[in-house]
Amino acid sequence: MSQIFDPIRKKYVERTPEEEVRQAVISNLMGVMEVPVTHIAVEQGFKFNGLQYRADIIVYGRDLAPAMLVECKAPSVKLTDSVIDQVVRYNMVLGVGYIMITNGKRTCIAKMDPASGSFEFIGSIPKYNEISAA
Repeated sequence: MSQIFDPIRKKYVERTPEEEVRQAVISNLMGVMEVPVTHIAVEQGFKFNGLQYRADIIVYGRDLAPAMLVECKAPSVKLTDSVIDQVVRYNMVLGVGYIMITNGKRTCIAKMDPASGSFEFIGSIPKYNEISAA
């Protein structure tokens, strides 16, 4: 079994196609977006309608409130409406300002309106100071 190091969980984890995408996103979050490593959580559990779920990645703002939810899929998984619906449902609990969905080939980023539950796709990945202020 091949492994890959996760700098957030500080351990080696099984190298799966989804995990490779997750680690690429983590690298991008810390590098391009300038997210402090202390403000990233991986496989964070939460409850929704009495059931336990797990968010792939949650980025916390400076106030330590969830600011961005990231859902990672294997490259073979298409980003369909059902994948988007999954993340929007998760956001009913988390109330983040931004969601990101990626399979490593395609990435969709949306700015959320927590009051109405609606969202608008945006064209580029925001910097940490933008999502942290949302």
